Amino acid sequence: MRPCGSPKTLEKRRRKALGLLKEGLSLSRVATIVGASVPSVWRWKQAYDRGGVKALAAKAVPGRPRKLDLKECRRLVKILVSGAVASGFPNEVWTLRRITQVIEKEFGVEYHPSHLWRVLQRLGWSCQVPERRAIQRDEEAIELWKKHRWPAIKKTARTWCPLGVSRRKRVPSHPDKE
Repeated sequence: MRPCGSPKTLEKRRRKALGLLKEGLSLSRVATIVGASVPSVWRWKQAYDRGGVKALAAKAVPGRPRKLDLKECRRLVKILVSGAVASGFPNEVWTLRRITQVIEKEFGVEYHPSHLWRVLQRLGWSCQVPERRAIQRDEEAIELWKKHRWPAIKKTARTWCPLGVSRRKRVPSHPDKE
């Protein structure tokens, strides 16, 4: 399993381990200092002995390369920020299907809408659901209702009291004060 860190960070760790080995520290001591296993430190030493400093160089991250490079991602963000209407859609709501259509049209790259969210998360975007409101909604009438009508129909808070005690009777707080 690949350890955490960028390729450059891992390369620095390998170089540090070799420097400590050259100072005369043992494999186990070096492994403890750099946070690696003893066999890893041994492998780094053997690689250095065979190939020199180049053998410790950072290697490319394994896996499939991204479909959109950094420049294209920046351009995509500009397109998204300019709005859906600017891209030819009837309203300002961006959906995954719409974004996949824009990416295919602008960059010639196909994404499945279900997998596009990974790209958007990498760009710092998150899922936003628009608030549903009626078109004929009257904000002034709603405020008036909340202010005048609602308090009249709202139930008042009732407190708990033991059975057999009337809510209208005053219950003394201290029996001595009667």
